[in-house]
Amino acid sequence: MDEYMPLPKKEDWRTIAAGFHQCWNFPNCCGSIDGKHVVIQAPYNFGSLFHNYNGTYSIVLLAVVDADYLFRVVDVGGYGRTSDGGTLANSCFGEGL
Repeated sequence: MDEYMPLPKKEDWRTIAAGFHQCWNFPNCCGSIDGKHVVIQAPYNFGSLFHNYNGTYSIVLLAVVDADYLFRVVDVGGYGRTSDGGTLANSCFGEGL
């Protein structure tokens, strides 16, 4: 059975934004986001889907944290050739934005 980290609800986003405003004086911020290419061995018969701009093969890990550095959204498995922005757009989080 697959288990997923549940996406924050509307009230969670309000709490996260309040945390950024209180802790960092950064109003209307719903999270800090970044992506990381995790190097992998090239999968057999997948062509260039995992081949990234560095010339290696990778999957993309995308994460959003709150003002207390706690992970609120994690998306793993984007193709290495996809940019961070493309990975964001294709994630449940990005679709929700």
